[in-house]
Amino acid sequence: MKTTVAPGSIDQNWNAEDLYNKALLYVQQTADLESDKWQYALWLSLALEFLARAALANVSPALLAEVKNDQWGSLYHSLGFAPKETRYVPRSIGIADVFKRLNMIFDDFTQEHENFGILHTGNRNTELHTGIMAFEGVSALSWQPRFYESCQILLSSMGKSLEDLFGEEEAKAAVKLIAVAKDKGAKAVQGDVSTHKKVWQAKSEADQKSLADSAAVWATRHMGHRVQCPSCGSRSLLYGEPVGDPKQQFLDGEIIETQEYLPAHFECVACGLKISGLSRLNEVKLGDRYKKTERYNAANLYAPEDEYDGYEDDNNER
Repeated sequence: MKTTVAPGSIDQNWNAEDLYNKALLYVQQTADLESDKWQYALWLSLALEFLARAALANVSPALLAEVKNDQWGSLYHSLGFAPKETRYVPRSIGIADVFKRLNMIFDDFTQEHENFGILHTGNRNTELHTGIMAFEGVSALSWQPRFYESCQILLSSMGKSLEDLFGEEEAKAAVKLIAVAKDKGAKAVQGDVSTHKKVWQAKSEADQKSLADSAAVWATRHMGHRVQCPSCGSRSLLYGEPVGDPKQQFLDGEIIETQEYLPAHFECVACGLKISGLSRLNEVKLGDRYKKTERYNAANLYAPEDEYDGYEDDNNER
């Protein structure tokens, strides 16, 4: 059959690769940010929108086009044609409709992922268009597991991986966070916490004070992130694994180096509670990434080494 009107290339408004590259650009803005900062959550909420649009456009750019009140110019444009409408402006569907369509198209993009996407981008809109700091003080574990799980599904639909978008180190952390979203048995840890709490409350005040004091000394002398035990309230420790490379900044003649860790194990020597696994730690609100900060004097760190260290000792004392 003869082709009467030949389409051109897909415009950037609708092109899946261009939309994906924009998501990648936004992810790259988080490279020097710590994961508990509101800016980190904001940039990734922007990245999620364009990743979702890229995945939908990868099925067909026409799925992104708004068709409203018999105005089908955007649909026509999304297929590679040039609309003849006067004052034509490309119009896409809203992000909530994007997530709804992804839910209808991809079996593994469930209602939970749709709900999360609408909520997370809704918080982004609140952040950008109101006086409310929507991401300030929000626990990373309240959104990151479902965020990375959604991204993994969308990336897979385009033949891409978490590593392609987030890099090798963050992708490793993402896989562990995704496991948190999928672990249905993690709630059992609440029983362990309750049991240790009952045993602790049965002890005398004198015994509790002695054990808590000993735990405080122990926690001070051991490496780890000091936290409060969810069972007895004593000083206890979190141990974790580093995420990515340490971040450095220069301030007042010092180099401040910050390394993020993803929690893996908890221990309290006062009541004996031990918890292993990020999903179980998350259930008792100990799953957020934590930071280790070290300071270095820039002058000492970058001072040139002595070219000759073989001088004899100065023994000219009188």
